[in-house]
Amino acid sequence: MLSTRSRLLSGAVAVLAVPGLLIGCSSNKDDAAAKAADSLTIKDQWVKAADAEMSAAFAELSNTGDKPISIVGATSPASRTVELHEVVPGADGAKTMRPKPGGFVVPAHGSTKLVPGGEHIMFMGLTGPLRTGSETPITLTLDDGSTKTFTARVRDFHGNQENYAPEHGG
Repeated sequence: MLSTRSRLLSGAVAVLAVPGLLIGCSSNKDDAAAKAADSLTIKDQWVKAADAEMSAAFAELSNTGDKPISIVGATSPASRTVELHEVVPGADGAKTMRPKPGGFVVPAHGSTKLVPGGEHIMFMGLTGPLRTGSETPITLTLDDGSTKTFTARVRDFHGNQENYAPEHGG
């Protein structure tokens, strides 16, 4: 049978061990991922109105952190497929839209603009019409695995009719 003193000592050891176990179970990667997503801000976001097939989203992405942030993917319930795109001059000088290798980089303490005729988020296979004035959520995936979700308002836009890179966009 344990003495009262032994039981108190065992209880004290157990109480002191719990914080150490909790710290040991936490992940520095999770902390770093949360900080990366928290460093990303989105403003002036919007989506081009469309009845079917394809559309695109645009915004200004800003990074308040000390390290560059890479956006490597995106999803939205508005579209079956969402890709990160860029527009580049083709061999004939015409603008050609294609997936952006490596995604979008937002420099430390800087910003990247997603604009018509440049880098943008491409919606392919819309799940329904995107009507002017409505809103849709978009979730960005960062290279560290963290995510950032924002809402973009749908608006009319009639410019920038780019071509697709060969065998892209169906």
